[in-house]
Amino acid sequence: MSELQPVLQMRDIHKQFTGVKALSGVNLRLFPGEVHALMGENGAGKSTLIKVLTGVYSIDQGSVEMNQLAITVHNPQLAQHLGISTVYQEVNLCPNLSVAENIFIGNEPQRFGRINWKEMNRNAQHLLKERLQLYLDVTRPLQFYSVAVQQLIAIARALSISAQVLVLDEPTSSLDQSEVKQLFTVMRKLKSEGLAILFVTHFLDQVYEVSDRITILRNGEFVGEYKAQELPRIDLVSRMIGKELDMLEQLPKQSHENKLNNEVLLEAMGLGKQGAIEPFDLQIRRGEILGIAGLLGSGRTEMARLFFGADRADQGSLQLSGLNSIINTPRQAIDSGIAFCSENRKLEGIIDDLTVRENIILALQATRGWFRTISRKRQDEMADEYIRLLNITPSDPEQLIRNLSGGNQQKVLLGRWLLTEPKLLILDEPTRGIDIGAKAEIQRLVLSLAQKGMSVLFISSELEEVLRVSDRIAILRDRRKVKEIQGQEMQQHNVMQAIAGGE
Repeated sequence: MSELQPVLQMRDIHKQFTGVKALSGVNLRLFPGEVHALMGENGAGKSTLIKVLTGVYSIDQGSVEMNQLAITVHNPQLAQHLGISTVYQEVNLCPNLSVAENIFIGNEPQRFGRINWKEMNRNAQHLLKERLQLYLDVTRPLQFYSVAVQQLIAIARALSISAQVLVLDEPTSSLDQSEVKQLFTVMRKLKSEGLAILFVTHFLDQVYEVSDRITILRNGEFVGEYKAQELPRIDLVSRMIGKELDMLEQLPKQSHENKLNNEVLLEAMGLGKQGAIEPFDLQIRRGEILGIAGLLGSGRTEMARLFFGADRADQGSLQLSGLNSIINTPRQAIDSGIAFCSENRKLEGIIDDLTVRENIILALQATRGWFRTISRKRQDEMADEYIRLLNITPSDPEQLIRNLSGGNQQKVLLGRWLLTEPKLLILDEPTRGIDIGAKAEIQRLVLSLAQKGMSVLFISSELEEVLRVSDRIAILRDRRKVKEIQGQEMQQHNVMQAIAGGE
């Protein structure tokens, strides 16, 4: 296959947004008759690259060639015209329309100025049968079919425009194992017909099951292109995660002292949620920092949301201090002494139209109810205390939080939850997108909270960070807890090996 010319080639792609480099020197080659996996952690640049390829974004620098001819993709319609079709993670179809209407929407066969329904239904049935081996009633509304079938219909729509390149963005995220196998059968058939498929996923097992070639991005930069059979799993994980050694040396490090005799604060027994995370057992002890390691999509956030009641478990149970507890809502979690700093601080954390003071007192006020208002004097005292404690800058409590840097916004959220004096603090990516100084401050704070007896569930995509602050680490892979390590086992190689799986 390597002797073939690529059907599509992107060279030295650069893209910048208001001073932030999203892509820098990225290359991508897609060959006919290959499945090409695009891999990278959060912020690696995968979504931006796809949007550049499909004309959602323009490029600042670089070139794109299709069939060795230079092209400029100004918009998604032009991308489709050129033969580049995309199926996104969220199926973008119309559930109230028929299968045939969804496949040919905007491109319906006409006769005498009207839609030729018989021809459209016949073409839809032929396309599904010949290209996807899918036999179904194309006149039936889409909403009556499963998510997996809808995903295949979205692919059929992409193929209806004579695509040469098919981009599949997280197509398996909502599918069960049998549905994934059905999708992979379709992908292999399309590959055999000469289609170039760009496959974006976080599931390592799936990458090695179906991919011929892998491109890795990290922090918006091109790491490399590899043949799947020549890239060991652990090397893939290592290249995806990376590390900045000079910066890491400045950060605090946990002593990993043995805390096994401490009282169990929270225990999950067979806890799980279908489609989110497989049932798992896990104990969190008092005063312990329990790290959660795994790649993006491994189930880290899903686990945290079950503990906080943001999602409701459909399997297993929770015990808090040895007693069975029902935590089905965030309010029940807060009342039980559990606090949660979400990874998405913009949408699930800060209220950007409120001041620093108002954001800090928000959770405590919610626990008291809106009829027991915290006095303005007490609000000022609490805001001043946590601004000083967490070194929030600027130190003006009446500053709108949206005007603060990402690191200072994160500190405000920490202050909000610390004010409730939680027994368990869940931190999901607490240092993402902040500078090294703020990162060090937050890690020092986490260590000091644990020393004072608070339990911390610490989730981070930065493996070195998890190793530095944790007493014990639970490792997730493909929505399953696969291992727990502690003490001398807590070495980077061991964690990466467990994340990678396989032989």
